[in-house]
Amino acid sequence: MKFRHAAAAITALLVMHAAAGQTATPAKPASAPAPAATTAANPATDPATPGMPTAETSTAALKPGDATAGQGKAAACGACHGIDGNSTDPQYPRLAGQNEQYIAAQLADFKSGKRMNPIMVGFAQPLSEQDMHDIGAYFAGKASLPGVADQALVEQGQTLYRQGDVDRGIPACMACHGPDGRGNPGAHYPQLTSQHAKYVEARLKGWHDGGTPNDGPRTKIMVSIAQKLGDKDIAAVASYIEGLHTNEPTAAAPATP
Repeated sequence: MKFRHAAAAITALLVMHAAAGQTATPAKPASAPAPAATTAANPATDPATPGMPTAETSTAALKPGDATAGQGKAAACGACHGIDGNSTDPQYPRLAGQNEQYIAAQLADFKSGKRMNPIMVGFAQPLSEQDMHDIGAYFAGKASLPGVADQALVEQGQTLYRQGDVDRGIPACMACHGPDGRGNPGAHYPQLTSQHAKYVEARLKGWHDGGTPNDGPRTKIMVSIAQKLGDKDIAAVASYIEGLHTNEPTAAAPATP
């Protein structure tokens, strides 16, 4: 009897052990997806390069420029460029009506050192990419005040702006900046209309003298064009650009909510 009881006990233990083994086996797949769950909890992590944000996450984080938010962020800019982007000192460019993409791109270049300016580098350093677009949106929504051209230079300046000079290999300015000088936001070609003649002249002379080693591809185009211009050409086209505007006030771009 004792033997039978012992055998029965051993059999029961074996059955329980087998049952436990059967229930434990399917539990392994349930724990296998744990790494995936961890990844899902941190969607900003790129599985291919742990710790680095994914391109999708970075793109989604950047919103179109918000002009309302940009107003406060652009307060410091007003000291030189005017609170509404219409600077009174011709050494500082007018930003009113300038397209958002161009302003954001230039601020990024100042921050990275691609474009050198000791004053602008300091202002650009603390800005995020979103800040740059917000500031760009703010100034894009402002109307640029019309300038005045020197009538003695209008004819020559207009010819260069609208026709260029085929014999010297100089393309028309309006091919990139538009017949009304509004620029091309998609291609990052800036608005020129009503820009200070002295500022335009200074930029063209800088490019005429060779530009800088870290000039981007679009700027290198301007370097090659400016080197074909004489001093009188530069003065004439710069003056014409300052006086370039329509009879209608510049339509302010709608603010992004």
